[in-house]
Amino acid sequence: MSLNLDTMLCSFMAWFLGIAVIVLFIKKYMQGGQFTKQTNETGKIVIVTGSNTGIGKETVLELARRGATVYMACRDKARTEIARLEIIEETKNNNIFFRELDLASLDSIRKFVADFKNEEDKLHILINNAGVMRCPRMLTKDGFEMQLGVNHMGHFLLTNLLLDLLKKGAPSRIVNVSSLAHTRGSININDLNSEQSYSEGDAYSQSKLANVLFTRELAKRLKGSGVTVNALHPGVVDTELGRHMKILNGAFGRIVLRTLLWPLLKTPKSGAQTSLYAALDPDLENVTGVYFSDCKEKQVAPAATDDKTGKLLWEESEKWTHLKKLD
Repeated sequence: MSLNLDTMLCSFMAWFLGIAVIVLFIKKYMQGGQFTKQTNETGKIVIVTGSNTGIGKETVLELARRGATVYMACRDKARTEIARLEIIEETKNNNIFFRELDLASLDSIRKFVADFKNEEDKLHILINNAGVMRCPRMLTKDGFEMQLGVNHMGHFLLTNLLLDLLKKGAPSRIVNVSSLAHTRGSININDLNSEQSYSEGDAYSQSKLANVLFTRELAKRLKGSGVTVNALHPGVVDTELGRHMKILNGAFGRIVLRTLLWPLLKTPKSGAQTSLYAALDPDLENVTGVYFSDCKEKQVAPAATDDKTGKLLWEESEKWTHLKKLD
């Protein structure tokens, strides 16, 4: 009996270890492309939105390691200060700063830019990383549907107001964190604010398609300026972005679904790699209007190549953000 039990235990342990090895292999494979080139970013001035957690925090951490001066543009001062001090402690780079920015408020964006311009006279890298995903229908302070307002309109205004400093810092780069979800998106010009009907998933996909259309249109407008702009899909990453997805946040989701999904998800560090690639790779100095995933150029959805829709979206975005009044 004892011999049989020992045999069963050994078989179970062998089976368990075999499964563990397979799971870890899948996990490693799913981390995707990694940006491994060594660069020195000392003297470079960078803004990263939404950078107190997840992909944004890992992006700042690596930029800090490479010597950059980084402004963490976030809403939550307390959480950002904790993250900022952790980054300084780990990298010994003291040039990491918090500046308040609420992308759901046009006034906050304008104040952030005005204050930044009082501190710096140029900008080398802008990483539009912040985002909200699949939330119930909510409105920004200016009455925009939250996902379109934060993911697109807020970054649209922020980017345009910083273009003069980016041109002074040329060669400089703008990096827009989009998503593979753009392939499921469409721009509903007749109901851009989702007032007639609202779907959490459709609104998110629309906002991510808007990121790519904005990138392509801006690239054309910046031709010859020394400022490049590219978009990217970071991968399916284990971050707080899914905080509004009820299926993941109930007891079943936390215990069962997250466990099953764990091997398939990128870590935040791996999720930051394509942002770093787009922002830092020397080979991309003159590459603009492109979409990346896993540190490689990827084809966008047909809807993202619709230049007519891209121009219409730009015109609507100018109206919504009152951009022309500010020029």
